[in-house]
Amino acid sequence: MRKFSTQTPDTCRETVCGLISEIKGLSSMDFSELVPEKTALIAVDVVNGFIREGAMSSPIIEGIIPNVASLMEKCKGAGIPIAALADCHSENCAEFASFPPHCIDGTSESELVDELKAVGGYFLIKKNSTNGFHEKDFMHELVRNPKVNTFVVVGDCTDICVMQLCLTLKTWFTAQDRTSEIIIPLNCVETYDSPDHNADFMNIAAYKIMKDSGIKFVSEII
Repeated sequence: MRKFSTQTPDTCRETVCGLISEIKGLSSMDFSELVPEKTALIAVDVVNGFIREGAMSSPIIEGIIPNVASLMEKCKGAGIPIAALADCHSENCAEFASFPPHCIDGTSESELVDELKAVGGYFLIKKNSTNGFHEKDFMHELVRNPKVNTFVVVGDCTDICVMQLCLTLKTWFTAQDRTSEIIIPLNCVETYDSPDHNADFMNIAAYKIMKDSGIKFVSEII
């Protein structure tokens, strides 16, 4: 394996700047392009524990809540099913070897934010890892809705739970030689910011990885 290069900062800078320009140039998508009987909305971890309280909360994620709630309203009105994935960990969850304890089952951290609760109309799926695809309830919904092959994914964190779900979902369809479309509106996803986790960079990195894997990005769905 080639060693990671530390001698090409200009090339890396050019790549990042190019991705920023690409992201800024993304077009919007009209909601009418979605076919209700073939589409599902998946809201990932729009819970108190990543936004308003607890060791993993980051206030910058709060900015996506109005956009997510608005899109949920549209989907609800159009009869598009909505799955809300929510971190809901056991007290001794193995994930806590990598992340500080958060979103313990039965606490307010594991609950959806009030704005999404107010919209309603969603099917709640609790998850005990970063990748909600592995939850039995999620797989059950996939299998019992074979006509659904378009997924609009929103929520947080872009580079962790959102990306893991999207990549696994995409490859699950590919392994069966089935077509699928996974759409991410950028105004509805965000990640946390900390000294060792720059939100802007991680959003860009996640965008590049997912786009190269066949995930579709739009600026917003209007």
